[in-house]
Amino acid sequence: MKKEIKVEVPTSWSDITLKKYLDLQVDLEAYAGDEEATTAALFNHLCSFDISLISKLSLDSYNLLKSKLNNLVNPTDVPLTKFVKIGGKEYGFEPNLSQISYGAYADITSFETIKIDKNWAKVMNILYRPVKLKTHNLYEIEPYNGDENWEKWLDVDMSVHFGCWFFFINLQTDLLNVILSYMKEVELPPNIKSILEKSGKLIQQSLNLRMEILK
Repeated sequence: MKKEIKVEVPTSWSDITLKKYLDLQVDLEAYAGDEEATTAALFNHLCSFDISLISKLSLDSYNLLKSKLNNLVNPTDVPLTKFVKIGGKEYGFEPNLSQISYGAYADITSFETIKIDKNWAKVMNILYRPVKLKTHNLYEIEPYNGDENWEKWLDVDMSVHFGCWFFFINLQTDLLNVILSYMKEVELPPNIKSILEKSGKLIQQSLNLRMEILK
């Protein structure tokens, strides 16, 4: 007698929390290069599927699930979500990065990079704060006070997190293009541009410049 196995496959990143995503990344990194193990990790973390049951799936079912999950991986761009509700409270994205407080600036720059890792929830907790006032397209959020209750962002779906992350990726790209354009117009020591590009320091400089603009 065949046993029916029910599998709930997420259809978008809005079905995946940051906690699930981070747990998945740990396994994907640990099993890098092992396609079977990484596929099992996708099943386990994204579908809450008992990996001991994978061998009981038909080949067609296995390949179908794998295909659907692979379509979910590597988003190319996600729009920024300005407002997020958590526990009945509305949080808004920093409306004016050029006027961000020094405390918020200092806490963000305490992290070596801005990427979706174990520190990402803390970054989100700095950039998104409770909404005080909202009128049409204008809004005001509470001043940054060093709130350390960042764990709430672990349960927020990845469409919100990816939206914020892509916002900074696009900002970094724009700044890098401006820097490259500027470097063409100024006199530089021989080969400095090539050296910077090859070493990757030009990208890091664009990040530093962005933080100086925020400051």
